[in-house]
Amino acid sequence: MSNQPVLTVSELNREVRLLIERGFPLIWVEGELSNVARPSSGHLYFTLKDRNAQVRCAMFRNRNQLLRFKPADGQQMLVRARVSLYEPRGDYQLIAEHMEEAGHGALQRAFDELKRKLAAEGLFDEAHKRPLPRFPHRVGVITSPTGAAIRDILSVLRRRFPSLPVLVYPVPVQGEAAAPRIAETLARASARKDCDVLILARGGGSLEDLWAFNEEMVARAIHACEIPVISGVGHEVDVTIADFVADVRAPTPSAAAELVSRSAEDLAQGFARYGERLRGLMSQRLQQADVRLIHLARRLEQRHPAQQLRQQAQRLDELEQRLRRAQQRIRERAGERLARAELHLRRLSPARRVERHGDRLATLTRRLHADMDVGLERRATRLAATARALNTVSPLATLERGYAIVQPEDGKGVIRHVGELAPGQRVRTRLADGTFVSEIRAIEPKTG
Repeated sequence: MSNQPVLTVSELNREVRLLIERGFPLIWVEGELSNVARPSSGHLYFTLKDRNAQVRCAMFRNRNQLLRFKPADGQQMLVRARVSLYEPRGDYQLIAEHMEEAGHGALQRAFDELKRKLAAEGLFDEAHKRPLPRFPHRVGVITSPTGAAIRDILSVLRRRFPSLPVLVYPVPVQGEAAAPRIAETLARASARKDCDVLILARGGGSLEDLWAFNEEMVARAIHACEIPVISGVGHEVDVTIADFVADVRAPTPSAAAELVSRSAEDLAQGFARYGERLRGLMSQRLQQADVRLIHLARRLEQRHPAQQLRQQAQRLDELEQRLRRAQQRIRERAGERLARAELHLRRLSPARRVERHGDRLATLTRRLHADMDVGLERRATRLAATARALNTVSPLATLERGYAIVQPEDGKGVIRHVGELAPGQRVRTRLADGTFVSEIRAIEPKTG
């Protein structure tokens, strides 16, 4: 007998179980249910078989309570399970974690895998979504020409926008030939550009019925299409890969038709809103223009030559008033000096001194009056010279003497030299009593 350890049956079965469980990951197995049993413990026991083999399975209560259907013999199932061994009998078995109907489950897995793949490539990104035209010139519909979808779409369009042209691209919407035809038609419609927007539509159905719209070739054709695409496939609860790739998803074909058509009531309301906005903007612009006009009028009034002349005239009046006040102060002071002199004479009163001082007083009085007359005359002369100087620099006085101001036709600037003129040029000439516009016929430069 060798030195190898001797195992009991229980030890052997345990080691085999551990070896099996460690050697197999969580796997998917497809087969037909048979011998389905649910004892009082709540656990589920069944056999999964195909034509050539079978395997016993167990699904414990905490897992089978999550099932949305009641397993029964004869059902074709897809089971996610761990490979194990039932130690008391040494039976190899599967411990089920999840179970679903085989056909639908495979399609759902394919749907999820393609959805993840295309999402990773960015086909569902909002950056690729194109806006729908507000008022399309022609609508293209890719659908079966005999299905309910095309009847619903045409009915909605006749009701909402009867004059909108519709171009139908007939394709099968179910079966093996559907996906290639739909992808080919999308490419052809994109190349021809006969429409502003495309509706990809089909009525409701099972996942298998709608599978053509879950094919990768259809998704990529929608993404490559240069015309905005609306997906109106199935009922509101149905979701396809085409819905994610399309520029807009509509819950039904009828809803897709409503998206591309505007009812008369909607258009009337839209025009009314635009009219209100236009009236508001026009009123606002007019108010702004009125305010600016008032502001410019005030600035023009402040800078007008007449305003400057009025200010100079006011300054002249102020100088005249200052001169008169100065003359009055001179007279008052002279009178005061005269009164003081008379008082002094009275105090010193001998007759000769009085007489002598009387003569001197008369002389001083004459000199005083003469000085006052000279001073007043000098100030009057300065005042007249100042007035003449103001009149000399006044543009209006210059115009009154027969001169004119020549400006370009737009009135901006002043033309001072004949070199600034050219034959055929229109100029604006301002005289003392008005302005006229003329055209230069010839230029005669100054000679000598």
